[in-house]
Amino acid sequence: MSTFKAPKGTYDLIPPYSATYLAVRDAISAPLRKSGYGYVETPGFEDVNLFARGVGESTDIVTKEMYAFETKGGDKLALRPEGTASVLRAALEASLHKQGNLPVKLWYSGSYYRYERPQKGRYRHFSQVGAEAIGAEDPALDAELIILADQAYRSLGLKNFRILLNSLGDKECRPVYREALQTFLRGLDLDEDTLRRAEINPLRVLDDKREAVQKQLVGAPLLRDYLCDACKAYHEEVRALITAAGVVFEDDAKLVRGLDYYTRTTFEFVHDGLGSQSAVGGGGRYDGLSEMIGGPALPSVGWALGVDRTVLALEAEGVELDIPATTSVFAVAIGAEARRVLFGKVGELRKAGVAADFSFGGKGLKGAMKDANRSGARLTVVAGERDLAEGVVQLKDMESGEQEAVALDALVDAVRTKLA
Repeated sequence: MSTFKAPKGTYDLIPPYSATYLAVRDAISAPLRKSGYGYVETPGFEDVNLFARGVGESTDIVTKEMYAFETKGGDKLALRPEGTASVLRAALEASLHKQGNLPVKLWYSGSYYRYERPQKGRYRHFSQVGAEAIGAEDPALDAELIILADQAYRSLGLKNFRILLNSLGDKECRPVYREALQTFLRGLDLDEDTLRRAEINPLRVLDDKREAVQKQLVGAPLLRDYLCDACKAYHEEVRALITAAGVVFEDDAKLVRGLDYYTRTTFEFVHDGLGSQSAVGGGGRYDGLSEMIGGPALPSVGWALGVDRTVLALEAEGVELDIPATTSVFAVAIGAEARRVLFGKVGELRKAGVAADFSFGGKGLKGAMKDANRSGARLTVVAGERDLAEGVVQLKDMESGEQEAVALDALVDAVRTKLA
């Protein structure tokens, strides 16, 4: 037993369970790769101010959950708590927005870190796949991303998820609503921290999960009643495009999301089989974020879907993914000469595109065949000194139990034929 364990609130991905995570990542990214989104990967840590400015100094993420530290050289950094700010920073630094092809469409996959109370569906280290469309203000982009996420979930076999949709307005209509909401909140019996948050960003109070706060928020003014004509028209177009694509959604006038940078379209994917941690992903439009972090005006939209919670949603629905065995052919050698020959044949099979493995460790026939069974291989190649003297190997079908002698120099073609 090792002296060390994974840190509290984190997890290790190990086979065979890890194969499900890889399949989920592939399924979520597949629609993006077919829709013009290129892959981007950013560092696991960034300047702490990137998140303080972009995510918002009043958010729980920045004030309570971010892993911030100072390096030996005096740099103040933070483990990334979310992906959007990092991806936008990378796009700006590489001047992708100046290459004349807007929007810049990017997707990413990685680990993120927040200091939270560990519970099922909420970890201190978690995995997401995300997508960002940078540099264009177009309701069709918002609709495209929602549709692509819906396609990804349905390709996995998920059925019991819901899409919540709202508009948070823009710099024209949000200030009017902000003042009305602050006036309402000042009349409530709230603690000092919540009142302070209400003065900085009152929308954050609407996202407070405490029951005592939510009870007092009954009757709070709703942003949809304050939207300007431009935001109303924009939101209606998003709704119309999603509806035309056959994507079912629910209007949720109280949906805020947990980050300060959202404007106009905001949405969330929830699964009712996950208990309190029902959100499996979400996103929205963030037209002012580029300017917040020192860039030019670049209206943008994006989302992030949780791989961890998507796996939990699959388990909640009893969906088992069809994950192929990692090994198609397993080689069992009896004797030193057979080991050398079959080891070479395994290499040939791999070069030919066949997933092949070998019985390592010098085990006897019985032990090696157990390894073959555990590998999940469809075929097993067995050879001893007598087989080699005759120029053949024994090819066994592990499903039917049938076995036949195959010429050594014809092994690769015989395997391909049986696996076709």
